[in-house]
Amino acid sequence: MDKLVATGTCVRRTDQLAAISLDKDGASSSTVQKSRFSSRTRIRSILGRPDGGAGLAGQKVEISGWVKTGREQGKGTFAFLEVNDGSCAANLQVKVDACVSDVSKLVATGTCLTVDGCLKIPPEGKATKQKIELSAEKVIDVGTVDPATYPIPKTKLTLEHLRDYTNFRARTTTMAAVTRIRSKITLEAHLFCDEHDICHIHTPIITTSDCEGAGEMFQVTTLINQSDKLERDLVMNPPPTEADIEAAKLIVKEKGEAVAQLKAAKASKQEITASVAQLTEAKEALAKVEERSRLKPGLPKKDGKIDYSQDFFARQAFLTVSGQLHAETYACSMGDVYTFGPTFRAEKSHTSRHLAEFWMVEVELAFAGVEEAMNCAEALVKDICNSLLEKCDDDMKLMAKNVDKACIDRLLLVASTGFGRVTYTEAITLLEKAVAQGKKFENQVEWGIDLASEHERYLTEVLFQKPLIVYNYPKEIKAFYMRLNDDGKTVAAFDVLVPKVGELIGGSQREERMDVLMERMEEMGLPIKQYEWYIDLRRHGTVKHSGFGLGLERMLLFATGMDNIRDVIPFPRYPGRADL
Repeated sequence: MDKLVATGTCVRRTDQLAAISLDKDGASSSTVQKSRFSSRTRIRSILGRPDGGAGLAGQKVEISGWVKTGREQGKGTFAFLEVNDGSCAANLQVKVDACVSDVSKLVATGTCLTVDGCLKIPPEGKATKQKIELSAEKVIDVGTVDPATYPIPKTKLTLEHLRDYTNFRARTTTMAAVTRIRSKITLEAHLFCDEHDICHIHTPIITTSDCEGAGEMFQVTTLINQSDKLERDLVMNPPPTEADIEAAKLIVKEKGEAVAQLKAAKASKQEITASVAQLTEAKEALAKVEERSRLKPGLPKKDGKIDYSQDFFARQAFLTVSGQLHAETYACSMGDVYTFGPTFRAEKSHTSRHLAEFWMVEVELAFAGVEEAMNCAEALVKDICNSLLEKCDDDMKLMAKNVDKACIDRLLLVASTGFGRVTYTEAITLLEKAVAQGKKFENQVEWGIDLASEHERYLTEVLFQKPLIVYNYPKEIKAFYMRLNDDGKTVAAFDVLVPKVGELIGGSQREERMDVLMERMEEMGLPIKQYEWYIDLRRHGTVKHSGFGLGLERMLLFATGMDNIRDVIPFPRYPGRADL
């Protein structure tokens, strides 16, 4: 039965593969934690114990992984291998004697192997930080590498260089740690929503609605493929000429006259039927010739515009920029819901903060105002930070050592500090005061601007020195669905700002008043007909509701201290790059 750990008022199931069993006195068990479904033991379950694995000495285990470094010793009589299987940052030292396997094939960085052996305490005085090593008794499998062409040698590589090898970069220590942290954040987001009875729904990736109204969307179409195929076909089989059409019409005329003659001569039913069949075939052939004659290269047009009625969905379709609008339909039927999935922006930005494909946790709370949404967003961020501190200790220490020494302190700050709250107008006043006192920003500060990253970071890092929620933004810089405040100038929108990255979460109370919503849409020039389904939510049983979206990659930048968003997603997509 799975081990359970109480957390607050809920009970969580721990990862059985990584759990460290304790005896009744609280000491580490001498039993190796093995997988429920395979014979191999994860390296984390050995080295992640409080005793560093020393209590497992004498145990037989089977481990698998990739060689980080390897060295032959004793003139090739044995070799030491540093092996990592991705379950933790630490490597397990494996000693392989030449009588067990050809050690020359094992020492190259990147070699994959499966080894049976016995865990032993390293000899005293040996230059190793590990308290346990594996003495190999059998090398079961070996996946060799070509050191001359392997792109991830043991020498240190830049993160920019690794972007050219997304199929291998997870084998590096830093990228593997980032990936485990990403996994933990994802899990914690799901657990948070589950604990608060927020129902998980799947919203479509292909949509016909622009949630943000900005038009920066990737289009989904089969028209281009169809057009290319048609052009190739017309080259191989040119369309019929006018002479071909006239010839086909002549055949139809002749067949028709033949039928008429047979009927006039009172021919047999069998003869007339056969003649009618020939006439039908001639007419079908003519129809195909005429249809083919109308085929033109290029995209189909109607009234001078692309005819999307001939597209796969019979209308324009796009990759979603947000699952929010679709999530609202379920929030207005089932209460609190959330969606967690990829979103897409066709924004040609090459900055370190933008991706064309990224992941969002989007929460929609029914019967909730903007205050409740802000409270929920703050609680989610705090829970994620606490989870990383409790469950990703080794990986976070690695990030603090290799990437950003302040990353753990930031997590502690956010986890233990109440978020400040100021209106947008108050934030602008504070920034203007800073400018008057000599602070220089690249972007101008005035009421009505969309706060730039430098403004957001100055507010949270310098002025408040803690996470900050800015709310009540000017309506002109926010989306059509955000609830208009009584002043007629601002909307009930909010952003959660954190040190290092600035905006982490964006949210708002949604406009539940149909007349106000439609007026806002008309102001922004949005096609009302396209959003009738969304307006219907206000027409039939409208409800006060609010929501927000947390960017997974931005959360990772904040947590890990990584500088470029392209290094916190497994397969980054950005202008000019869509590798693999």
